[in-house]
Amino acid sequence: AAGMAAPTMEERKACWGARDEFWQCLDSHGDDAAKCEKLRRAFESRCPQTWVKHFDKRRDFLKYKKKLETEGYHPPEADGKS
Repeated sequence: AAGMAAPTMEERKACWGARDEFWQCLDSHGDDAAKCEKLRRAFESRCPQTWVKHFDKRRDFLKYKKKLETEGYHPPEADGKS
């Protein structure tokens, strides 16, 4: 297993490829992680653990951002007052 050494270009490509496949799977299954378990495992095995954490956070952020863009921002206190 690789230690803290920086991943080679090949390893980075493998990691990003696995991430993209996993994310595409999530996108096409409405984020049903159970349907994408195999791809999740490939993603985790091909990427350093710190990257997996980073990409998970990034995906949550991108989803949140997209939600804001499509639905707009609704401050909690504005609900019910129009």
